[in-house]
Amino acid sequence: MRARGRLAPRPAGERRSATPSLDGILTVVRMHHPDADTSLIRHAHDEAAIWHAGQTRRSGDPFLTHCLTVAAIVADLGMPAPVICAALLHDIEDSPCPPGRVSEHFGQETADLIAAVRTAKLSAIPLAALHFGTARPTSLQPTREEAVLAIRLADRLHNMRTIAFVAPTRRYRVARETLDVLAPLARAAGLTDVSRELHDLSSGVLQPTSTAAFTARTLSVLTLLLPGPTRARWREEWHAENATLPTRRTRARFTLRVLFSTPRLSWTLHRTAFRERPW
Repeated sequence: MRARGRLAPRPAGERRSATPSLDGILTVVRMHHPDADTSLIRHAHDEAAIWHAGQTRRSGDPFLTHCLTVAAIVADLGMPAPVICAALLHDIEDSPCPPGRVSEHFGQETADLIAAVRTAKLSAIPLAALHFGTARPTSLQPTREEAVLAIRLADRLHNMRTIAFVAPTRRYRVARETLDVLAPLARAAGLTDVSRELHDLSSGVLQPTSTAAFTARTLSVLTLLLPGPTRARWREEWHAENATLPTRRTRARFTLRVLFSTPRLSWTLHRTAFRERPW
């Protein structure tokens, strides 16, 4: 296995802000492990889809989108199929899935790895057990510590990408832990791209730039042009989409698009509200 510090590029047609597809994940797995049994990963995806059906994230997205994104990040890190399965199923205990089903369908090793992801103390993981930055044969499996850390970091990375939907108190607490513990651990383990993104995302929460603050204020002010009952919805949508954009330039472009499109949106919404008024 060649575990790398850099995240691999997504397959053509996929953006990081979009939910990765199962086929895209399988493509990345085959890049690292040409002989991988991808049917196992498909089975894990189907199980996650069954047991997380009806569950949503704070963003309103289906919970399965989180499972897919975590699995995609773990696949980018070069992890083999059993670890991808554990990534897809890492929150299965928070679903109605019967106890013992994971071990029955995927083996006790995968079930134990999922349990370790939920209970392991990252501060207790010895750096000597982590070799992400080195080239190794594809036949050499990652250590348990590497598999656990890969899934935990992927889980936190996706949560940080969508942290705008979290209540402010928890948002700052999670960002502080990410900046103080997880980003340095990822860097020490050789996962430089993961560390950098965790650092940037958490710093953005703890120390928002003047540009970010101006953008947030602008989007909030623009909602004042909309009918009162619709403002909260559009404010949430605009802020959420803005939070997924990776650079200051893309956020500025998005804000300009909203600025120029808001008058027409306002006219449409007001006209609709007028037509629906009871007389």
